[in-house]
Amino acid sequence: MNMTRHASTRSQQRCIPPMMIDLLIQFGKSESAGSGATKLFDRQTRKQVAAYAGSLASLLDDHLDFYAVVGPDMQVITVGHRIERMKRH
Repeated sequence: MNMTRHASTRSQQRCIPPMMIDLLIQFGKSESAGSGATKLFDRQTRKQVAAYAGSLASLLDDHLDFYAVVGPDMQVITVGHRIERMKRH
């Protein structure tokens, strides 16, 4: 996974491990964030993660409430915790 320095700093500050970002990239729902970037977030992917992770899914479930913004080249630009519902444009 390719991350900007900003994304790496934010993931450390916000305690979002790279493995969770990988799962979000693989299973997350996406929508346009403008300027060619994409916003990835978990909406209904918990079942997919549960099927993928097996018995570890219950441990991962608490850590899935976050988002990531990725550029057109799939480089992670930033990550953050989802406190509110994602707003639709």
